[in-house]
Amino acid sequence: MKKRVFDLAVSVPLFLIALPIIVLICIAVSLESRGAPIFRQTRLGKNEKPFSLYKIRTMYVGTGDHPTHVVGGENITKIGKVLRRTKFDEIPQLGNVIRGEMSLVGPRPGLPSQNTLAAVRRENHIFDVAPGITGLAQVNGIDMSTHEKLAIADQEYIQRRDALLDLQIIFSTFVRTKAPTINAFSDK
Repeated sequence: MKKRVFDLAVSVPLFLIALPIIVLICIAVSLESRGAPIFRQTRLGKNEKPFSLYKIRTMYVGTGDHPTHVVGGENITKIGKVLRRTKFDEIPQLGNVIRGEMSLVGPRPGLPSQNTLAAVRRENHIFDVAPGITGLAQVNGIDMSTHEKLAIADQEYIQRRDALLDLQIIFSTFVRTKAPTINAFSDK
């Protein structure tokens, strides 16, 4: 099954099912802190093409356009902590998948301001594929602050990707089971 067909077959029904949940979460976010409940941020997609990524806002307004690993925990709202832990803040990205800007699984898209990350990704051909809502690096606890490790994990995903690996990664993202391993980091 082609990846795009799989992405649409999963994303469209999930988005329709999730729409009432998104509305309820947006109401809760609006009640806790000021600002729009849906957060839009420019990210780099396939071939380094910028696109608008959508998330449910988990930080207070005015935190700035910074990667999560740079922003302190005091900037995250109470409901934001729950949304991040459950990954519900990522649900609006199903719209990005439907529009073809992202895939369900792939390397997480970085910010245009993350120059070092972009250079490492360019060098390792990570921009050759569509970014994902989740990926092999994320389910293995690698964040975007460790550029080389992230590139190795993303590169391995690109080499190994198939429908079964994508299903394992999606399952590991939400159920928190043992993640598919990254061969480059395992003891052989």
